[in-house]
Amino acid sequence: MNFDNEENIDYQLNKTASIVIREKRIKHGYSLEDVANKLNNIITRQSLYRYENNEARMKNAIFKKICLALNEDPNDVWEEINNRFLSELIFNNATPVDISSDIIQIPVYGTIKAGIPIEAQEDIIEYVDIPKSWTKGGKKFYGLKISGDSMFPKYDENDIVIFEQNEDREMYNGKDCAVMINGTESTFKKLLVNDQGIVLQPYNAAYDIMMFSREQVENLPIKVVGIAREKRTRI
Repeated sequence: MNFDNEENIDYQLNKTASIVIREKRIKHGYSLEDVANKLNNIITRQSLYRYENNEARMKNAIFKKICLALNEDPNDVWEEINNRFLSELIFNNATPVDISSDIIQIPVYGTIKAGIPIEAQEDIIEYVDIPKSWTKGGKKFYGLKISGDSMFPKYDENDIVIFEQNEDREMYNGKDCAVMINGTESTFKKLLVNDQGIVLQPYNAAYDIMMFSREQVENLPIKVVGIAREKRTRI
């Protein structure tokens, strides 16, 4: 894309602003929920997500509110945006560099509510970046913030675990999985398949192993809703 017209310039400048705002939020350790709360939800988490992904244009008043919520001076942030935009313009011969093109954001849930499809879950606490290449072939991902210590020491409380939505029995045997039980309970355990049924195994020996027969797997039912792909520990 070039900058042959004013519309392209405006779009690219807004995209640079989106990237800088997201970087500032991450630098301060804020989730989208944190920023929305600081703004008393005048600007919602969903709107902040759209601004950070250049899906909506930030008007000046909104831009200033977000900067102040991030404890940043709006004038300083705007100067940084302009400097970065101009640098990209000059050093790339009027061809902008889309530094976010290889990255997408996925939702992180505080809990997964049983009986509700992942796409319909509403307990979103933040968003995290994953490589866009992971989604090839239509693969879908979501994050889950770990609560409790049943999977310690492999996973610590408050770790963010990225899950691939996958129900393929050939894929999840021996993997750490998010599992729905009986339409009322969700859990995170290592899943083992045997001739009798399945075993849900915690890593922490203080917790009991859960065993289900093949009939229980079908009738309760037991449903895998995600296979752990990556763990992200925050200091």
